[in-house]
Amino acid sequence: MSCFIGKKAINNTMIGLKNLEYRGYDSSGIAYIKNNKINIQKEIGKIENLDKKIEYDENVNIAIAHTRWATHGKANKSNAHPHKIGKITLVHNGIIENYEKLKKDLASSYEFKSDTDSEVVAALIDSLYNKYKDMKKSLSKALKLLKGSYALVIINDDLKDSLFAVRKDSPLIVGEQNNEVMFASDIPALLHFTKNYYLLNNNEIVEANTQQLKFYDSNLKLLNKEKFFYDDDCEVISKQGYEHFMLKEINEQPYIFKKILDTYVKDGKVLDMFDISKYDEIEIVACGSAMHAGYIGKYYIESLAGIKTTVYYASEYRYQHHFFNSKNLVIVISQSGETADTLAALKLAKENNVDTLAIVNVYKSSIAREAKYVLYTYAGIEIAVATTKAYMAQSLVLLLLALRVHQDSNIIKYLCKIPNLLLKYINKNYRKYALTISKYNHIFYIGREVDYYLALEGSLKLKEISYIHSEAYPAGELKHGTISLMDKDKLVIAVVTDDDVKDKTISNLKEIMARGAKVLSITNNLENLSDYQIEIEENNLLTPFFVMVSMQLLAYEVAKIKKCDIDKPRNLAKSVTVE
Repeated sequence: MSCFIGKKAINNTMIGLKNLEYRGYDSSGIAYIKNNKINIQKEIGKIENLDKKIEYDENVNIAIAHTRWATHGKANKSNAHPHKIGKITLVHNGIIENYEKLKKDLASSYEFKSDTDSEVVAALIDSLYNKYKDMKKSLSKALKLLKGSYALVIINDDLKDSLFAVRKDSPLIVGEQNNEVMFASDIPALLHFTKNYYLLNNNEIVEANTQQLKFYDSNLKLLNKEKFFYDDDCEVISKQGYEHFMLKEINEQPYIFKKILDTYVKDGKVLDMFDISKYDEIEIVACGSAMHAGYIGKYYIESLAGIKTTVYYASEYRYQHHFFNSKNLVIVISQSGETADTLAALKLAKENNVDTLAIVNVYKSSIAREAKYVLYTYAGIEIAVATTKAYMAQSLVLLLLALRVHQDSNIIKYLCKIPNLLLKYINKNYRKYALTISKYNHIFYIGREVDYYLALEGSLKLKEISYIHSEAYPAGELKHGTISLMDKDKLVIAVVTDDDVKDKTISNLKEIMARGAKVLSITNNLENLSDYQIEIEENNLLTPFFVMVSMQLLAYEVAKIKKCDIDKPRNLAKSVTVE
């Protein structure tokens, strides 16, 4: 969401919204006050569809806008935000878990025009306002009635010179500059306007107009909030000449790698890093690519630090049996620091008095604030929905955690060479391999041990941006059923770099090729072992970082050939702030 109160409100709101399109783009809409009347415009699809229809008026000084990632109801104009019921117009991020009961209770007083939970919230607040005739009190009461996650920015027909906001378990930040105020769900929306911002905690209420900006707790006690300053380059939200944000972010990885090393490595040793040596067992909890980074971390922590490590899907973690004790550490990983399932898993660990360590990219994000300890990845803002630099940064931070215990000077010395070596793999030509991949409808990624962990991410990257069906399997598991699918219409991409299991994986490749399927290998074995081969020249414990770059660019080139929307794949959103 992007909302503004001040001069050129429509312009500022739309700039912010465009900078947040990576968070959702099924539909978009804007509400603004002109001639004392609330005007609402909504369009299906990308923000550019809305942008073409808006009549920009520089005299408008209040606007709220939203780009939607559909949860309740299809992506259509009726379900698009903003929603207006009675005197309340609002935009909403999150999911209201008890909306059906609320809707039933409110049905006698309101006619609902959408399938959304958000419209129900508008009706609830309107009913409370009709009762109390006080907006802040109405929001305070709403906090006690709403179950779920929400960030709300609201216009009230009776108070058209103000915006009101409230949040619970869904991100909302407040930028302020020269008596103008902007609300947004992420930093990029603000940067054209200000680098000064406030972070809202759960159940806090905001009242903003051009005369004042006030924060309240749920009991309407006035708060004195700390102001933060975004101390980074605003150019991170521009493509800087690259065709896509994803390509730009892949190219940023050597710089990010060096930045992390400069932060945590001093005089040939890993310093200023959390010490995991006091724990007997580590649980890593994350979603998607962050979980795949967790597997890379498992490989390094067990290999170098000798600590048993288990990786969990955050979405499953709360529903499994756990055997917590004081010698356990739970590590949660999230690029945004707002991932709903990961945040819920973190809270479960805290409730059981287990030490928690967050590995996140966003300063003072919800997960960073909830965890007992936190390490930042310093990857900078990542715009492309498919993560690249954040995944590599997370993997590197996990490696450094292991090296903090096992200070291997040779590994650390080689680590410092990687930023320059990465450039070699970034500048390779992957198009000829991508042309082959693009002809297939079904792809299998395989590997063993760390090669399998890499295959998980390679497969995900391919499917999420090219829409080719892709699955990752441990190479040794193919013969237990999946090899029945191998024929001339299948391509297998094999990661073959781990010396300990390399020969066994090569045997699996021969079995696959004997059944007519083609094989593309990503390998540091320079013998001709497959139909197509991407060579990784390095052969050591740190080879995975070169494989990561190769798989990212391979997926990128396939998606480009297929003319897919690389930065904004269909049905996906950058920050998954709903469960």
